[in-house]
Amino acid sequence: MERQYDVITFGDMCVDLIVTGPDVVPRFGQVEKLVDDYVVELGGSCCIFACQAARLGLRVGILGRVGDDGFGRLILRRLDEYGVDTRHVIVDPALKTGLGIALCQGDDRAILTYLGSLCAVGPDDVTDAFLAAARHLHHGSFFLHTGLRAHVPAIFQRARELGLTTSLDTNWDPDERWDSTLADVLPLTDVFMPNEQEALHVSRCSNLADAVAWLHAQGVPIVTVKRGADGAMVYSRQGTVECVVPPAVGGDSVGAGDSFDAGFLAGWLRGLPLKRCLDVACHCGRSVASAIGGLRGQPTWEAVSQLLSGAQING
Repeated sequence: MERQYDVITFGDMCVDLIVTGPDVVPRFGQVEKLVDDYVVELGGSCCIFACQAARLGLRVGILGRVGDDGFGRLILRRLDEYGVDTRHVIVDPALKTGLGIALCQGDDRAILTYLGSLCAVGPDDVTDAFLAAARHLHHGSFFLHTGLRAHVPAIFQRARELGLTTSLDTNWDPDERWDSTLADVLPLTDVFMPNEQEALHVSRCSNLADAVAWLHAQGVPIVTVKRGADGAMVYSRQGTVECVVPPAVGGDSVGAGDSFDAGFLAGWLRGLPLKRCLDVACHCGRSVASAIGGLRGQPTWEAVSQLLSGAQING
């Protein structure tokens, strides 16, 4: 049976305020400092992922809540503009829309986050009807989605029973505990998508080879590892493939990992070889890392196809 969506996700609905300059470290004591620039844009790992997935030609549905405020309206407008189906997003007047403040300095950044609507999705929002409408479920904000965290294993199990494949990108754990229900989610995950530091923390291993071996032992068949300027790797039972990319120039890296995830899944859901999926993912990640904010650099499937030899990746 044809399903309504290729991929669905749970929206960590927030806005990013991105401040850039050579010195953006605040000084208390009422010291005023000047910065070079700022951008106000859609934020949230799952929201950025959803926009990139839609740009790559996937049919995307998102579940979430926003406040009845200007930031909430900005989020809905951006998602609509990028082709994401927002019919499952609730405008909740009792909520204040989430905000992330990214202080970007050189190739590094610090982030201050107000959760608000970002973590407002609860287990009762995730209905079987929503799950059954899709081919694939991606969860990209495991630790920040505090209202869902305890229930993610059961949700992934239901998704599996309904015929969906699953992927997970935990992103960083602000509490740096790296546990919760994660051990129960990994065996239900088809594609695990951490960066290198997250893989080491989740596995509690001191090197990447041991971390990947540990993840495979938990039952994860495919592990993609983002390595920043060193590119990325994919580890599966068929072996290991690698992608090396030129350094990104001129951007802030916000949302690069989320667009990487979308790029990989855009290829994987089309049935492309893992090396080609990784090439698409790395191109998406680098393109976003070369721009300011999580959306400006997102390529379309047509642009990716042309860059990576056209017919070889057209699915």
